[in-house]
Amino acid sequence: MTVSVQQLTKELEIFGVDCEESLTEKLAELCARYEQSEEEMVREFIAFYTSTQKDCLTSETLSSFEHEFLSKRLSKARHSASKDSGHAGARDIVSIQELIEVEEEEETLLNSYTTPSKGSQKRAVTTPETPLTKRRVSTRSPHVLLSPSSFSPSATPSQKYNSRNNRGEVVTSFGSAQGMSWSGRGGAGVISLKVLGCPESLTGSYKFMFQKLPDIREVLTCKIEELGSELKEHYKIEAFTPLEHPPWSLSRCWDQIGCDSNGKLNNKSVILEGDREHSSGARVPVDLSELKEYSLFPGQVVVMEGINTTGRQLVATKLYEGVPLPFYQPTEEDGDCEQNMVLVACGPYTTSDSITYDPLLDLIAIINHDRPDVCILFGPFLDAKHEQVENCLLTSPFEDVFKQCLRTIIEGTRSSGSHLVFVPSLRDVHHEPVYPQPPFSYSDLPHEDKKRVQFVSEPCSLSINGLVFGLTSTDLLFHMGAEEISSASGTSDRFSRILKHILTQRSYYPLYPPQEDMAIDYENFYAYAQLPVTPDVLIVPSELRYFVKDVLGCVCVNPGRLTKGQVGGTYGRLYIRRQTMDGEGRRSPCVAAQVLLSRDQGDTHKGETREHSCLHITFLLPVPEVLHAFGRV
Repeated sequence: MTVSVQQLTKELEIFGVDCEESLTEKLAELCARYEQSEEEMVREFIAFYTSTQKDCLTSETLSSFEHEFLSKRLSKARHSASKDSGHAGARDIVSIQELIEVEEEEETLLNSYTTPSKGSQKRAVTTPETPLTKRRVSTRSPHVLLSPSSFSPSATPSQKYNSRNNRGEVVTSFGSAQGMSWSGRGGAGVISLKVLGCPESLTGSYKFMFQKLPDIREVLTCKIEELGSELKEHYKIEAFTPLEHPPWSLSRCWDQIGCDSNGKLNNKSVILEGDREHSSGARVPVDLSELKEYSLFPGQVVVMEGINTTGRQLVATKLYEGVPLPFYQPTEEDGDCEQNMVLVACGPYTTSDSITYDPLLDLIAIINHDRPDVCILFGPFLDAKHEQVENCLLTSPFEDVFKQCLRTIIEGTRSSGSHLVFVPSLRDVHHEPVYPQPPFSYSDLPHEDKKRVQFVSEPCSLSINGLVFGLTSTDLLFHMGAEEISSASGTSDRFSRILKHILTQRSYYPLYPPQEDMAIDYENFYAYAQLPVTPDVLIVPSELRYFVKDVLGCVCVNPGRLTKGQVGGTYGRLYIRRQTMDGEGRRSPCVAAQVLLSRDQGDTHKGETREHSCLHITFLLPVPEVLHAFGRV
């Protein structure tokens, strides 16, 4: 191949590089040796020379260019050619070493674009002398369910979580829970799951961020008119008086509670926002000094009795309480009346200082041991508030991490036969952050699991063998507790008041305006976030203290969260049984309920070995009473 030194000089001058004649001749030798034209050689050399950030061109620069770029590219080209020819051919030890160096160079380049982590992550070189070990082969097996190191460079177990000493302790109980053996039938029982709608349930995604203010007002007006009509009929009120009409006698009006400022509601800032039919949307301040007892929050629809002498302020004298919806009447399609065990847990499923999902694996071990008939799992499954998520430290897409987590739960509990219900959360970083929230979409669900796995919306009313569970992952207690004001003559339970508001306002989120981090689509809110009936059991996970309460005949459970910061949290379990109607009237379907401190499998199965690592999780010992025990390899 003929190479022109003059042409090389011209090409270098284009880039403004002055080169000594000896160096130009050396560059011409490289062109001939590696069979490249002057233009191609100068272009690649300039790219390499610029990356070195050196001030002057020397013979050492040319030597580095040949060794670090040209020779390695030639070795790689020969390697590719030998693979394309269909046979490997004989190679000497030098060529093999060159191939290894090229692969290591590529690995180093890839690692330079990722967050550094402890220990080397170079791929292992497999030769006939050093074959893959059995353990390395097992990491590629489909039985490996969760590998935190594949999506986090710093997947180390939480020390505080693993050092707990009160795991599995029952912290609150309801009903006849003492001495009861908590064990379900798994897949042996007949379970009928049905989502109730008002009039239909949310089953898929929808377009949001297109709502207009008049549309929001229309939804709120419809809500005021519907609840007002129910209260008017229940209390047999003949007529309502406009808000601004100043009669000297008592007047009754139905309206929505509001606040006269942007701050928190207090007893001096309460206003009534009138309905469209009677008060044309007028707003009047309220004097609560004559009321002995009240509990109010922004967005609450009330019927209030009082005197408005001037038309500018209503002195309230009586507050009519809301009325809940009737309970669901089961049909023959709703299955039998046998006793069933339901387990409820709410994310996050990782501690705040780790992404290893140890708490989730411990929960899976509990499910395999107790074999509940139904497991209701609330998000977040990949928490948007987790430090590694907020700081973008995960190396895999959020959707991939979630699918890996979901596959772990589904395949890990397959032997138990338990029905799984997944409820999304607005804190699920991969999912649509709008309320009401559509169900998760998981196209990779195995055919054998389709009958026992169900994805529902947030919020959702779910019938389990004719017993209705109200499900919501939104922290209603925290949101409404921050806005509610009350006055009571005796002792008053704040949680019970808030839960009573939810049931009597007939909505999964009656607060208006909502919390700042709530993105509500009000057209779909009106269709999918209303209570179709009063639920038999209402599950309301919250950051606030766990409890189990009976409110207006509905058993309300706050199971807490599975983790709280760097330590374990709580989860709940219930025994339910549909009661037949008799002369005594309706009886609670909740036989017993408990909230427990989250624990690991070491507490569930004494004597088993538990190994820790952040690399991957595999199935270990096939214990008879626990078909799947997880360990850390």
